[in-house]
Parts: sequence; structure tokens; C-alpha cells
Amino acid sequence: MDGFNTFEKQDKVLLGLNSGRDAAAALRILQQQGFAVQTFTAENAVTSAELLRLLADKAAELDCAFIATGHYARIMQLPNGRYTIRNSVTAAKDQTYALYNLTQEQLSHTLMPVGDYDKPHIRQIAEEIGLPVATKHDSQDICFVPDHDYASFIAQETGKESKPGNFVDEEGNIMGQHRGLIHYTIGQRKGLGISSSTPIFVKELRPQTNEVVLCKSESLFSRDCHVDNINYMAEEKLTGPVKAIGKIRYSHAGAPCTLYPQPDGTLLAQFDEPQRAMTPGQAAVFYQDDHVLCGGTIETK
Repeated sequence: MDGFNTFEKQDKVLLGLNSGRDAAAALRILQQQGFAVQTFTAENAVTSAELLRLLADKAAELDCAFIATGHYARIMQLPNGRYTIRNSVTAAKDQTYALYNLTQEQLSHTLMPVGDYDKPHIRQIAEEIGLPVATKHDSQDICFVPDHDYASFIAQETGKESKPGNFVDEEGNIMGQHRGLIHYTIGQRKGLGISSSTPIFVKELRPQTNEVVLCKSESLFSRDCHVDNINYMAEEKLTGPVKAIGKIRYSHAGAPCTLYPQPDGTLLAQFDEPQRAMTPGQAAVFYQDDHVLCGGTIETK
């Protein structure tokens, strides 16, 4: 957020409206808290990080001291002076996993007011202000891919078609032909089109050879998770082993693990119990108490 400066008026907030009902409820909450709120809507589908970046640039233009979003999370400053993301009041709607890569500069200028309220309260606020989507069911999809067709979305955005290739087992034996790597995810069982006497799952995607590796259920489990591109939030860095709760996907409940900082700047997260389908490229986010310690990207080892 290079656009931010120190402003004379600390009550001006720029609110991103891309999250519909939740952002509208955030608007009412901020107004009730005494903030002078201006709004901004991104023209195209964006990630949380991209939305915050756009908000920061616009906030600098409008002389706003803060930006705000409708995310279900809370921002707190720890005794060590660092800012972190804290779990929302509503555990089922908690979005801290998706926000792990926010910088200290971003966190110090961001407000997330709906994180202090449960979902029924947010619906009530939306109804009070006459919002049409107040009673709409919550989406379980990626917000910018509402029709579930993620493969077509990726092809459209990248301009590249995914080519068919081979399904192989863990020994490299060909088991059939797949439709293209973008149609599959680690741990997937349905829609493979492969006959087998026992259930089989996607274990690995190999872009170099355009192969999809299939396996039995037990091969999907592992205790070790190697994580790169670390963003430290609650601490500046780790100097030794640390106990934490690790989440390896958005829907993962989280599991106890120990973090071991590596000489190359990566982390080895060793879970107490084996975890299913750790997926390279997915985020791994680590918590202490109810806040984010750090997070990064799962890599292949």
C-alpha cells in the first residue's frame, strides 16, 4: 500500500463493495461507528489481495485514512507491535485463511467490521437497510466463478487450452487418458472415467509430462508439508520450532503441527497426524490461539 500517507482526517474510510450483502452491512456498521465512508467497486473479478491493492490506490487519491472490506475476519495489534488477522466471531464464515498474505502496512490501514458479528446479525443489518440480498443463501463457490466451471474460467483467463494426456499409477503405468490437467484437483475421486476394483484418487498433477497420477486413498495422506513464499504476520520470523494449528485448504478444520524454519527461508510443517491431499500451489496458513502466525504456498518436495 505505497499510496498511503499520514492524513489529517482519520475518520475517512474507503469501503470495497465487491462482497455484496456483507460489504453493505460493513457500510452501516462503519457509519454507526462515526466514520465518513466512501465506496469503491472493482470493475472486474479480483482476489482479496487485488481488491485491497486497488482500494489502497484509490484511498490515496481520495485522502482516506483507512480502507475497509466485508471480510469475516478481525485485525488486531499484538503486544509486540505487529498486526495480525484474528478469527471472526462466526467460525463457519471465517475468511482469515484467504487473507494470510496481507502485509503489515496493509493491516495497519484496514478495517474489517463484520468480523465482530455473527451471520444472523449481519443478515439483520442487511434487512434493516432494505438490501435485496439480505435473505439470499450464502455462496459456497469462488465468488467470481459462480457456475462451477473452473476449467473454462481458467482457459478463458489464460487463453490456453489444457491438452489431454495420460492417467498413470504411482509406478508410471498408463491407466487411461485425461481431459487436461485443469479439470482435476488433488484428492479428486469423481469424474475420472477410470474403472478400478478399488476407489482411486488424484494424487499428483505433473505439468512437465502432462500426466495425472492416480492412487489409492492411503497414499493421499502425509505428515510433512513444505511451504514456500512465507508471509510472517504475528512474528517477524521464526528462529526455531514452533507449535501451531495448520490449515492446508479453505475448508480444512486445521490440525496441530510443528513448524521448522529451514535454511533456505522455507518452512517444514510436520503435522501430529497425517493429513489428506496436501496440494502444491494451495495456501497453508498457520495459527496460534485465534490469530494468524504466518502462511505460504505448499510446494512439492
